[in-house]
Amino acid sequence: MSKYTTGELAKLCGVSVRTVQYYDSRNILVPAALSEGGRRLYSEEDLKKLKIICFLRDAGISINGIAELFADPHPEKVLSLLLDQQELALRDELLERQRKLDMVISIRRTMRGMETFSVESIGDIAHVLDQKKHLSRLRLLLLAVGIPLGVLQWTAVILWITHGFWPLFALWAALAVIYGLGASVYYFRHVAFLCPECHSVFKGRKKEAFFAYHTPTMRRLTCPHCGRHGLCIEIYGKKETACNE
Repeated sequence: MSKYTTGELAKLCGVSVRTVQYYDSRNILVPAALSEGGRRLYSEEDLKKLKIICFLRDAGISINGIAELFADPHPEKVLSLLLDQQELALRDELLERQRKLDMVISIRRTMRGMETFSVESIGDIAHVLDQKKHLSRLRLLLLAVGIPLGVLQWTAVILWITHGFWPLFALWAALAVIYGLGASVYYFRHVAFLCPECHSVFKGRKKEAFFAYHTPTMRRLTCPHCGRHGLCIEIYGKKETACNE
């Protein structure tokens, strides 16, 4: 039967000699024999065992978990429990990494929308991302309220075309005007704007904001603090503040 030294065993499994020695010190991989000179010698069974250890370590199973697995009379139950724990840990790690990736993507997207960039702009980006969820919820709320109105619109159009019944369309038009005005007032009451120049948050005039050129995330406004006229970042906010407060 073949016998392997620590170095030979490490080389066959693609690990370091120190790793094999560490497993020995943890009583996970005890050598089958000692040579006359006191060198550790490992058997074919030890080689198989080390390959199993390396496999489990690649799956993220801890050393303590592997030790419990080898010591338990029912290793399949221990392995099942270890795999459940590792799966949960990896899923949490994936979620955390996805959150960080989404943040990196959001930062890059916000940077592309800025006309100028400085160190202070990092604080602006942090403020924008912090308020992003609130702004998204506000837009979804207005969209949800407007969906029934959209259904009414197409129903009125179809009835007018197919049956010549126009009063329902007139009702929709009246409701659309009321909704448009009410939604605009409500929306601009709950949003504010971030000036990229002086980094202040301001409310702005509703009339100017309503008719201003805009993108999905910015509006061309005049900052009341520094007088800059240009694209300002739209955020959720009910009051004027300094974004770095």
